[in-house]
Amino acid sequence: MTFLRNVWYVAAWDNEIKPEELFARTLLNESVLFFRDENGKVQAIENRCPHRFAPLSMGKLCGSQVQCAYHGLQFNGSGACTHNPHGDGTIPRAAKVKAFPVVERYSLIWIWMGEPGSADESLIPDFSCMDPSHFYVAKRYLHARANYVLESDNILDLSHIQFLHPSTLGGEGVSQSITSVEQKGDTVWSYRQTVAEIMPEFLYAAMEIPSGTPVDRWIDVRWDAPACMLLLAGAVPTGRPRSEGRETPMPHLFTPETDKTTHYWFSFQMPHEMGPMGVEIAEQQISALNQPFSTEDLPMLEAQQQMIGDADFWALKPILLHGDAGAVRARRVLDKLIADEVAAAGGERLIVQS
Repeated sequence: MTFLRNVWYVAAWDNEIKPEELFARTLLNESVLFFRDENGKVQAIENRCPHRFAPLSMGKLCGSQVQCAYHGLQFNGSGACTHNPHGDGTIPRAAKVKAFPVVERYSLIWIWMGEPGSADESLIPDFSCMDPSHFYVAKRYLHARANYVLESDNILDLSHIQFLHPSTLGGEGVSQSITSVEQKGDTVWSYRQTVAEIMPEFLYAAMEIPSGTPVDRWIDVRWDAPACMLLLAGAVPTGRPRSEGRETPMPHLFTPETDKTTHYWFSFQMPHEMGPMGVEIAEQQISALNQPFSTEDLPMLEAQQQMIGDADFWALKPILLHGDAGAVRARRVLDKLIADEVAAAGGERLIVQS
C-alpha cells in the first residue's frame, strides 16, 4: 500500500514515551524507536542498527544516546552514530539511521514520515481541546486489525450507530438525519443533525438533559488527512438553539501500523478548573465510550477487513448510501494527495536521472 508521507501522523500519547525508556512502534510498515533525551525532548529514529540489523529497542538509553544491545554502537536523536567501542573507535561513514521530525503537542507525539525538510509544524491539525495546560485529557488506545481508511469511514458515516450501537450511542432515526458535507481546502466536514430524537440513557446523563426528552442532536466531524478526526457532539431539547446545549469535542486519531492494522487514539477531556470532579467525569465518559468502540466497532471493522482481504476497496465496487458522502469525499481527497505526492516524487527522480 502507498501511504501519504509528507503529513503529520500521530505516533503516541505523550505519556507513552517515558523518561529513560525506549519505546518502539510500527508506523506505515516501518519500525520506529522513540525516546526522550536528557532534556526531555522526544526523539524518533529508525529502529534498526545498520551493522547487523538488530532492533535498537532491545538496547538501552545512555543519556541521550541509544546503545545497540548487540555490539554496543550508540546513536543520537539525529540518527548519527556517536560511539564505536571496537578497534580504534573510528565510526564508519555509513553508520547512521534515519531520523524523523517529531513534535509534542495536544497531549500527543506527532511524527513526519516523509521528507524531513518539508516538516512544517503549522500543518498539525488543531486539537487544542487536548491542550494539557488547560484540560485534563482522559486517554485511550486501541489496536485494530483493519485498514486505517475503514476507520475513517466509520467515524465519518455515523448512520451506523442506530444499528451497531442501539443501546449505547445510537437512537431511532439517526439514519434519517439531515446531513451535509463541506470541503475547506483538504479538510472535509461531515454534518449530521437529528430532530426529535430519543437518545440512549447514557447520552442524556452526559448532556445533562432530562431522560426521555425529545432532542435535536448534532454530530459534526472534521477530517484531516490522513485520518485525524475531531467529532463535535451536542444536543438540545427539540426546537431550542444550539447555543443552549453543551457541545463536546471528541478526537479520533488513526495511524496505519501496516496495510491491514491501525493504531487508534481517542479521548475525552474536561477543563482543569473542575478539579478532581472533572478528572472523574472525563474518566467515566471515556470508559463508557471505550465499551462500544472496543466491543462493537472494532469487531465489525476487523470483520470488514477480513472480507475485503487484499482487494482494492474501489475495485470491489461498493454501493453508496446517503450517509456515505463524507467518507467518500475524504477518500477522494486522500487518494488525490497520495497521487500528487507520488507524481512529485517521480518527477524529482526523473530530474535526478537526467
